[in-house]
Amino acid sequence: QVKLVESGGGLVQAGGSLRLSCAASGRIHSINGMGWYRQAPGKQRELVAGISMSGYTNYANSVKGRFTISRDNAKNTVYLQMNRLKPEDTAVYYCEADGVDTEVDGYLELWGQGTLVTVSS
Repeated sequence: QVKLVESGGGLVQAGGSLRLSCAASGRIHSINGMGWYRQAPGKQRELVAGISMSGYTNYANSVKGRFTISRDNAKNTVYLQMNRLKPEDTAVYYCEADGVDTEVDGYLELWGQGTLVTVSS
């Protein structure tokens, strides 16, 4: 079974840092794009950052200069380093992978189960 497993969420004070990880497991040949989304209570899910297979990145304006997305293609893993966290960054963070070339099921889009990030003021 191909899936994404996230880790690294938690409670942190404003100004602090957290690092999220998301690993794809299963019989996978390659993954095209990977990214992080978040959903705060009462709000729609929004893109936080994305990264292509070649390393091209894009960020939401609200996190530019504070968050850094990276990936390890050999490990099928994407990371989100979050610095200078603010209370408004509080949300459930979801990992997403598209163009997942799997051995059995062809190309898939996958979502992680979500990890809660809480930033206290």
